Amino acid sequence: MRKILLFARGGQLGWELQRALAPLGEVLALDYPQVDFSKPEELRLLVRAARPDLIINPAAYTAVDRAETESELAYRVNAHSPAVLAEEALRLRVPLVHYSTDYVFDGAKGSPYLESDEPAPLNVYGHSKLAGDRAVISTGGAHIILRTSWVYSMRQGGFVTKVLQWSRQQEVLRVVADQISGPTSARMLAELTALLLAGAGTDPFAWLSERAGVYHCAGDGACSRYAWAQEILQLDPRREEQKVRELLPASSEEFPTPAARPLVSVLDCGKLERVFGLRLPPWQTALKLAMENF
Repeated sequence: MRKILLFARGGQLGWELQRALAPLGEVLALDYPQVDFSKPEELRLLVRAARPDLIINPAAYTAVDRAETESELAYRVNAHSPAVLAEEALRLRVPLVHYSTDYVFDGAKGSPYLESDEPAPLNVYGHSKLAGDRAVISTGGAHIILRTSWVYSMRQGGFVTKVLQWSRQQEVLRVVADQISGPTSARMLAELTALLLAGAGTDPFAWLSERAGVYHCAGDGACSRYAWAQEILQLDPRREEQKVRELLPASSEEFPTPAARPLVSVLDCGKLERVFGLRLPPWQTALKLAMENF
């Protein structure tokens, strides 16, 4: 049975990956303090001790605003540690699945981003994630980088649960309407990851080495955060608990943050479908499914 080394098991995506990957082998799911991504060399020793057949890395420093003042930590977690994972995966001749972000782009293109488009991050978080992507790519081997956007789950702390919480506390909500991307269900992203790996056959290292690279993978379609919030409130299975009477659009300028965000960071996911025959469902469909169990 394959041993699958999975990091960040307590995160939105890591939590879903534990379930989705279980049919593929024995999942060794770790999180802090068992593993500390701010200490790359300790991570190296852990991988060597585990000797996995497959490495899955959804771990990341995702505090976008705090990264502006914690750049060293952001780079250790988002760039240096993925570099170590790529090196060890190549040494062991095992595949590595790593996750990237739409925040490597500046949002100024005006049309969906291709994998071949030149990145231009606006903030430290985006720069650190891009550095991690490039480190994994330069190492070579059987790496698959799934670049995604606006990942959510029904666990606490994400945009969906925040909107639901606000709707029960406030009568008027203002949500930015000029940031546009594709909401991505953590559950659907995890299931797509499992399907991709299940198709790798008996020699996944060789199969994935031939297909190594970056693949955009986000919920099909795009919307603003305001439109996303509208859909969340509409699909709320406990709408009788809502206090909100009015949802109003706002501009990003009305909610200044330490880190700049790309305004339009929609990802073109055609390459993923062409190579692997996989595509995430429309974001509205995935959201409806996620909220049925709220």
